[in-house]
Amino acid sequence: MNIANLGRVTDSVKTRQYRSPRREQQAAATRRAVLRAAHDLFTRKGYADTSVTEVARRAKVSVDTLYTSVGRKPQLLLAVHDMVLGSAEEPVDAEDRDYVAAIRAADGAVAKLATYAEALGRLLPRTVPLAESLRVAGQTDAECRAVWQGLVERRATNMRRFAAELRATGELREDLTDEEVARLVWATNSPEFYLLMTAGGRSGAQYAAAVLDLWTRTLLA
Repeated sequence: MNIANLGRVTDSVKTRQYRSPRREQQAAATRRAVLRAAHDLFTRKGYADTSVTEVARRAKVSVDTLYTSVGRKPQLLLAVHDMVLGSAEEPVDAEDRDYVAAIRAADGAVAKLATYAEALGRLLPRTVPLAESLRVAGQTDAECRAVWQGLVERRATNMRRFAAELRATGELREDLTDEEVARLVWATNSPEFYLLMTAGGRSGAQYAAAVLDLWTRTLLA
């Protein structure tokens, strides 16, 4: 083998990525430990009163390891938020959540709206305090504000998909555009609207019944 070829082989060896299943499993276990600790502390003490150091100590990792495995404090809260929405030990993308699959499987617009309303009534009591913590922190923290805005925009995108799915049933009002449908659902599943609707001790189930009645009266032909 000549020197030129030897150089190419050496470069190939240097750039080849080594993957260790054991290390990947350890990293996944560390990430789950961090997320469990963050979930426990955020839900019990709130975002503002929970420090990253405290989360790391509960998870038995260093702060640097916490940052590497999940991210800084705003990303940590978002991850916990998405864990709760996905009813899982890890954040779950919207398309992979159980209730989204149930909405897709539901037959007709009324059934899809009812399935979504039920999921909101069950999940929002747990996610709204997390989202609200992020919004309030964003009033003085630019990083929190960016994460919060991303969450708002992501929810709007998901509602456009939901509107298109409702349109495919043929049961929506023809005088409403998909954007108008998406905006109404987006506004009424927001943390702000949920807090208004549950003021005075109303339950998540009562909120779900109210928005389902609103949606069916307003959106369906």
